[in-house]
Amino acid sequence: MLPLNLINEYMLKVKDWALESTAIVKDFTFGNFKQALEFVNKVGEIAEKHNHHPDITISYNKVRLTLTTHHEHGLTSKDFEVAEEIDKI
Repeated sequence: MLPLNLINEYMLKVKDWALESTAIVKDFTFGNFKQALEFVNKVGEIAEKHNHHPDITISYNKVRLTLTTHHEHGLTSKDFEVAEEIDKI
């Protein structure tokens, strides 16, 4: 698990992600459900490539991603690597 000072440094590198407890989260809004689902599929490809999977909530055209390293009980550099790649979609 990363110390708070490193978490703060990593937070500067990701766009519009919020720190919530031991995770980072980001909400996305799309024009419709199909676009939201297409985005989630792209996130899935990134997650598989990194073998690091976010929690994903879909509500019609809204998607919430939550990244944390469960076995570490907090944030690691892996969470931020995946977040940065997701931001490139």
